[in-house]
Amino acid sequence: MFTKFSEIQYFRPDPKRAEEAVYKFIEGLKAAKNYGEARACYVEYDKSGEEFSTMYTVASIRNTIDTRDEFYDAEMNFFYEELPKLQLVSKKANEALLSSPFKADFEKEFGTDLTHAIEAGIRLADEKIIEDQIEESKLTQEYSKITAACTTVFRGEDCNFYGLLKHMQSTDRAERKEAFTAWAQLYKSVSDKLDGIYLRLCEIRRSMAQKLGFKNYVEMANLANGHYYYGADEVAAFRKQVVEEVVPAVCKLYDEQKSRIGVDKLRFYDEQLVFPEGNAAPIGDMRYLVDCARKMYSELSKETGEFFDFMTEHELFDLETKAGKHMGGYCTFIDAYKAPFIFSNFNGTSADVDVLTHEAGHAFQAYSSAKNLELSSQIWSTSEISEIHSMSMEHFAYPWMEMFFGDKADKYRYAHLSEAIKCIPYLCLVDHFQHEVFANNFDAKGLRACWRRLEKIYMPWRDYDGEEFLEEGGFWMQKQHIFMYPFYYVDYALAQMGAFEYFTRAKTDRTGAWKDYYALCCAGGSKSYFELLKLGGLSNPFEKGSVKRAIKGVLAELDKKSF
Repeated sequence: MFTKFSEIQYFRPDPKRAEEAVYKFIEGLKAAKNYGEARACYVEYDKSGEEFSTMYTVASIRNTIDTRDEFYDAEMNFFYEELPKLQLVSKKANEALLSSPFKADFEKEFGTDLTHAIEAGIRLADEKIIEDQIEESKLTQEYSKITAACTTVFRGEDCNFYGLLKHMQSTDRAERKEAFTAWAQLYKSVSDKLDGIYLRLCEIRRSMAQKLGFKNYVEMANLANGHYYYGADEVAAFRKQVVEEVVPAVCKLYDEQKSRIGVDKLRFYDEQLVFPEGNAAPIGDMRYLVDCARKMYSELSKETGEFFDFMTEHELFDLETKAGKHMGGYCTFIDAYKAPFIFSNFNGTSADVDVLTHEAGHAFQAYSSAKNLELSSQIWSTSEISEIHSMSMEHFAYPWMEMFFGDKADKYRYAHLSEAIKCIPYLCLVDHFQHEVFANNFDAKGLRACWRRLEKIYMPWRDYDGEEFLEEGGFWMQKQHIFMYPFYYVDYALAQMGAFEYFTRAKTDRTGAWKDYYALCCAGGSKSYFELLKLGGLSNPFEKGSVKRAIKGVLAELDKKSF
């Protein structure tokens, strides 16, 4: 077992060994005389992929920690070249399992989602799209490098996008506006490059969908994201509920905020300032926050305490913003060590604490399911379930916020809960935008016009104060999911419905809500989407009226507060 992440020794894995494991599995499956032998063969095959996946994950983490590191940049290019080829070889193993006389036995033990995922893998793996996949990966890597390299001098300080966002929470409106202008101009300075990258990505993605015989790329992306049980029509109906129920509620919240902070008209650079005296900010540095999180998780439950001790003892975090670091935050999993890893960009705002709950929610789920499930392929669920794990943990952590924010804990809880509902229209806007993009053949100007048109439906409160680049619709390009994880973003909105249900239930039955949540975490991806919702005691977000019911308790809680 490793001591800490930094001590994991990286080596470039041999693709031939991965290929050999595939053929060994196929031969073993053919020779199996009963399900027990077939099962043992499959479990061995599943475990054989850990070496390759572990080295890929380690290289990816180190590449995002410093996108300028030439060694790991080259290693990622190696993986981008090899992974599509391995998918083709793995396709043969998948086909062998589906044609096996023991298929029904596998489904009985491991669930039908196993075979759904295998069928999707077969459909999506084809020699015809290997070059497209390689180029797609390299373009997303280029996007990461460009945005990570963006810095500007703001009031004598070198700032990247995250640094500027902190200034956009200042109590000084002039400072907020100045930071907003610098932020917009920083994106504008690379907008031609980002436009070019995304338009090329759209071409590639359309081409892959056509080559694989899909009706369109939306259909292909749904399959790739594991959306086996619903499609574009159901998602459109969900977005409609959001426009009807959530958008008016958010308009009311922003109108209250406008009065609270004392501005005549709420501009974009005012949206993040929830209180006139300033938002609640963490009262300590990174080390202090991690120590607080460790105490919080030790008190939350026996299982969370064990989990976070593991994370801190093995230093499975990289949290501070640094030059050349990839934007954003994520949680990933290092298979061979059964170890989650949390990546972020702390900037001294409440978002730092959110990382220690949101990404830790992902990490806790992976840690828990890895202990309960035999197959590494089932550790994660699809994202619309996985985001329930992370968003719900944010709410379950509320009782401990005094440790992080002192006497401003109530203000943090209000701001966090209100932000959870305020962001839902934006999540749906990103999804709707992508549907429009792949239904049309926009140029760069068309992309911006489409975004601005939809923005007025989903975010009618948004006012850019005449900033030309954003007034034209340039805001779309700041969302990395559009470039890197197409059609993923709406899963956050679907998952937030479940998280809201847990929040509301926990107000009267915290023990019962936590029990269902923990069961959901332990189940990982061993069941289908709707089966997992039922296991976790959650509603179907696509049902008519579900959105209104999910947000009812949240709005009632927000109405109780008066600041």
